[in-house]
Amino acid sequence: MPIKYDEVMALRNVGQKYSWTDREVMLYAYGIGMGADPMDEKELSFVNEGYFTPRDLKVVPTYASVAAWGASAGPIDVNRVMVVDGERDITFHKPLPVTANITADSSILGVFDKGKDKGAVILRKTVLKNEKGEDLATLIASQFARGDGGFGGPSDGQPEPHAIPKRAPDITVDISTRPDQALIYRLCGDRNPLHSDPEFAKRAGFDRPILHGMCTYGLSCRAVLQTYADYDPAAFKQHVVRFSSPVFPGETVSFDMWKDGNVISLEGRVKSRGVTVIKNGKTVLA
Repeated sequence: MPIKYDEVMALRNVGQKYSWTDREVMLYAYGIGMGADPMDEKELSFVNEGYFTPRDLKVVPTYASVAAWGASAGPIDVNRVMVVDGERDITFHKPLPVTANITADSSILGVFDKGKDKGAVILRKTVLKNEKGEDLATLIASQFARGDGGFGGPSDGQPEPHAIPKRAPDITVDISTRPDQALIYRLCGDRNPLHSDPEFAKRAGFDRPILHGMCTYGLSCRAVLQTYADYDPAAFKQHVVRFSSPVFPGETVSFDMWKDGNVISLEGRVKSRGVTVIKNGKTVLA
């Protein structure tokens, strides 16, 4: 069935309830590869609470991307096999607490028709709020429905991508992934079989399961967190990237970064295949 533009644009869902504990925030940090070195005190602050000497846990800012996993403005009839992440943009209003009860308000910002054989882009907005009703984070997510173009909707109006500086990167950080990274990360909520089921992945056009776009998003956050943010989650005010090609579990992603004031521009590459997997990345620091 083609996307029904007016019906989709009217979708809205307010007050969806979610909660998390230290278990979930530690699992997320581990799911994006933190704690690989069990002697790294800076990363242990995200994955271990300490025993003889209690350690104040920190929450990776991009945990916000899974904190209300499943929050939705409503159902949209698209070909699930052909759906991939397009972009994620999170604005952080307050540092995320280690434990919380929250609500999520979801709506549709836009649905863009790229053409019958070119797919559709669905732009969603979700605002996470604490028990006092204060905004914690605003998530803008774009989904690329590769098999659902040609429904007659608008093609213009998508947000302009962040421009990457023309000069050489100021710093490059290599972050490796494990062959089983997607199987770990899926426990954070995203059970999309594209990332775990070889048969499903082949039907979607991939030789093998690919890494979650949201896991790659977390890797990009790590790149900034361990360099320009000095492992301080409170330093993050915004983190946005565009996904341009999938990462396969086991690959190493090289993040090129440019610092201009409090803005960090970034792109991610898998050098072994000569592909750019993240484009137009931007982090705004306090």
